[in-house]
Amino acid sequence: MHQALRKDSGVEPARRIRAIVVDDEPPARQWLGGLLREAEGVDVVQECGDGFEALEAIERLRPDLVLLDIEMPGLGGFELVEMLGPSPSTAVVFVTAFDQYAVRAFDVQAVDYLLKPVDPERLRVAMDRALSRVRSAPLPAAPEDLAPLSPASARRHPEWLLVKTDGRSRFLRIRDIDWIESQKNDVLLHVGPGSYLYHLSTSGIEARLDPSRFLRIHRSTIVNLERIRDLYPLFNGDYGVTLKDGTTLTMSSTYRRRLSAFRDGMI
Repeated sequence: MHQALRKDSGVEPARRIRAIVVDDEPPARQWLGGLLREAEGVDVVQECGDGFEALEAIERLRPDLVLLDIEMPGLGGFELVEMLGPSPSTAVVFVTAFDQYAVRAFDVQAVDYLLKPVDPERLRVAMDRALSRVRSAPLPAAPEDLAPLSPASARRHPEWLLVKTDGRSRFLRIRDIDWIESQKNDVLLHVGPGSYLYHLSTSGIEARLDPSRFLRIHRSTIVNLERIRDLYPLFNGDYGVTLKDGTTLTMSSTYRRRLSAFRDGMI
């Protein structure tokens, strides 16, 4: 049975495929994971039992392939894909017991849609499609290099982020973020009097934000435009930025030109 998945996998030896399996049913999760492990050139880097665990794993591990269930407690498959945003270097294959979501699955750029119980030969076909997507995408040197699949796939920007604080996970509405600062390979999200560490690069999170609401003003700083109170000149072409809560930031001359889209070249 597993030989069907091995056949003509088309995986290039120089690039192993990193996969995550997401299903709230342990038998289904283990069976799919077992099939993938038998596929030549594929590494199952994690198996997840719910959408919250999968969201953290995908953002941390940046897999090439995600086998994703749809109806799961807490955070379903479609909600998970929406929160992640479009990415050409991660292929999503939905695996579900329900056939009524097929059209919606392809609307969110899934590469395939499999019905349980999954036929191994049908899974092999899905793998070929997924691996073709992965091989045709640019090598993910850094998350910030990722771009939407096409103009047709450009969806609205995510409204929520899932952040961890005090050992718990919570949803954070993106529009509530005041400003964002770099913290090595992560970012610190400032929300009112609190802040949350988020495991994504500055450029990576910038790619997820609505550019009509958020502006990068420095290589280490992104600001919510609605929070800006005033701007004032500093030295060497830099500008000071004061937020409505009194926080002061610096807009470097390198990023000043980005403001022209909002201010018609006023500065």
